[in-house]
Amino acid sequence: MSSNDDIPEYVKLIILWVVLLTILFFTPSCSKDESYILGHDFEIDTRLGIDSNGYYHLQLGQEWQTLHRISGQVSEVANEYELTRVEWTSSHYWLIGDTLGYIVHQNWTLNDNGYLYLNNDTSYVTWFDGQEVTTINNASYSTMDGEINTMFAPVQTMEGDTITITGQASFADGVVSDLKIIQVVIDD
Repeated sequence: MSSNDDIPEYVKLIILWVVLLTILFFTPSCSKDESYILGHDFEIDTRLGIDSNGYYHLQLGQEWQTLHRISGQVSEVANEYELTRVEWTSSHYWLIGDTLGYIVHQNWTLNDNGYLYLNNDTSYVTWFDGQEVTTINNASYSTMDGEINTMFAPVQTMEGDTITITGQASFADGVVSDLKIIQVVIDD
């Protein structure tokens, strides 16, 4: 019977190389895209002060609309086709040409249409008469590093009201986040 000591060194080296090359060629490779797992993080940053009751506060400016950027973060992605879409809703909107008031969407069971019209006149706007204007952009997309932004723009007649804003993220793999709800008090 022969032992390993009887095998010449060059043969041992050849066997070692054959085993290593076999492992290299027949082991499946993984690229970054194949091993990448899509995250589902979703956070909103209102960039506003918050009171002890959990309400955010926005100070109105001197113009008809006060513009404010709401930011946030979702999971970063490796490819542009994986960007996250965030859909936004607001309880308030107004009609161009009607500066006497604005409309609040309320999910009231006693009111079939679920809307309440409120009024108090402050100024007059005439272009695009009758067109509805929501107080928040309806959708935004993340950057590849996960940053999200949308614009929130209440009007003067909404002073003293509390606006409910919702955000919901839809990820590239079909996962939809829980609904995030924030409430913003419009201060003068």
